Amino acid sequence: MSSGSSIAPLPKANLRDQVSRALRSAIVSGEMEPGGLYSAPSLAARFGVSATPVREAMLDLVKEGLVTIVPNKGFRVTEVDDAALDQVAQIRKLLEPPVVRRVTPLIPAADLPRLRRMAEDIVDAAAAGDLVRYTEADRDFHLTLLGYDGNPRLVELVSDLRGQARLLGLTALLHSGELVPSAREHLQIVDLIAARDLDGVESLMRHHIAQVRTTWARPT
Repeated sequence: MSSGSSIAPLPKANLRDQVSRALRSAIVSGEMEPGGLYSAPSLAARFGVSATPVREAMLDLVKEGLVTIVPNKGFRVTEVDDAALDQVAQIRKLLEPPVVRRVTPLIPAADLPRLRRMAEDIVDAAAAGDLVRYTEADRDFHLTLLGYDGNPRLVELVSDLRGQARLLGLTALLHSGELVPSAREHLQIVDLIAARDLDGVESLMRHHIAQVRTTWARPT
């Protein structure tokens, strides 16, 4: 990870969960490089915590297939090939757009300001160049939308799929100035939900997910 890493000291409450979320986002965003070897003590120093919650969090990520254990050395970030990434994007396109279309009429108008704030958090993270925060905010937004379908298994499945993805092109997107326009698509999604535009929101969701294997997949 670079010296400008967004991994930073964490508050002491719920350390295992916080470390797990931060590491997952760092892996998905590509800040922790595929194939890279990381020790619990070195990561603990970055977080400003002991090595114990880091090891516990890493074991959670082992179960998710995001890292593997390297005995006496640490944890290696799992490498995912292009075919696997294509498959993840394909499954997400099959699942998410029609679900968001279905829940669009069901989302209460009172919830729209909260969804808009979540979308704005994504834009703010993009503008700040904070890829870990961007990835986490993006994940929360998408899973929140899917949650309106009342199917926790679906939310868990998509969460796992997102964890298996590697958005390695985000750095290139950031440096090219395209990340903020891409982030603003989340605000457009909220606008389309507010307008109850079922066709529009499904189409934009499909386009948005497709970027994972087009625009976002460009090498850094």
